[in-house]
Amino acid sequence: MGEVGAEASGDPIDGGQVDGASTPVARRRRVSFTALLDGFFFVYAGIAAVWLAWLVLTESFAFGWFGILFFVAFWLVLAYLVLPRLHRILTAIYVPDYFIGRARTSDGLLGDPVNLAFDGDEAALDVAMRRAGWTRADDVTGPSSWRIISSTITRRSYDEAPVSPLFLFGRQQDFAYQQEVAGNPAKRHHVRFWRTPDGWLLPGGRRVDWLAAGTFDRAVGLSLFTLQITHKIDADIDIERDHIVATVLAANPEARVDLLADFSTGYHSRNGGGDTITTDGDLPVVDVGAVPVVREVVG
Repeated sequence: MGEVGAEASGDPIDGGQVDGASTPVARRRRVSFTALLDGFFFVYAGIAAVWLAWLVLTESFAFGWFGILFFVAFWLVLAYLVLPRLHRILTAIYVPDYFIGRARTSDGLLGDPVNLAFDGDEAALDVAMRRAGWTRADDVTGPSSWRIISSTITRRSYDEAPVSPLFLFGRQQDFAYQQEVAGNPAKRHHVRFWRTPDGWLLPGGRRVDWLAAGTFDRAVGLSLFTLQITHKIDADIDIERDHIVATVLAANPEARVDLLADFSTGYHSRNGGGDTITTDGDLPVVDVGAVPVVREVVG
């Protein structure tokens, strides 16, 4: 997909006259000392994290059984400090900063594909999703994070379990909805929503109020790219996309759907956790604007 509407314009170009012809002259960019210093420490922190991980690994073999504890410490440093830092450095270089139909992880990796769009205000969207049997997920906090860990280990239901943050338009999702499967927090349907910026258009010029990314968590495992503990998703994300649309339409007779066929080329890839994903590239646009909302009257 190419660059989009309001976000597609590049840097301004100065015009200059050479031998009577108009020749564009690129505007010189000034590199600030602060930006250079910030970049230096950004890279230095990544190198220091790698060195720390190496020291922890090599020293662990000198402590016998205590080496197991040091190995666990090595994994924690590697998975939650070193690899995320390296990914932030590398993805800042090669991952595009404009809309390409993919969310990004907090480490800068390409995350789940955007496979749904919605029209309607937040109140109507909330009513439509709750009618369809979806539960709004809790925000990620210390208590909610601990609760999802304990519920996964004990296999106790947690309908409002938070989802990890993914980023679009430079910010994390506004909210997410989910459906647990058989009371097992390791398996769930879930969909993240981002409000689109004012005046922003999809490729092709279509205006929508919300973009969404829906996937199905099939198990808990380790991320292929960071080795962190995370949910693993089902590869065929089109099944989850169609499930979300079907539940909303079935529960909300006022809702309508318009399919943008071949919104992107069908492809297979991997998400931020290293899970395989495949899609046909279609983008359903679900209009829930006519769903009735009971608003509280203040007397």
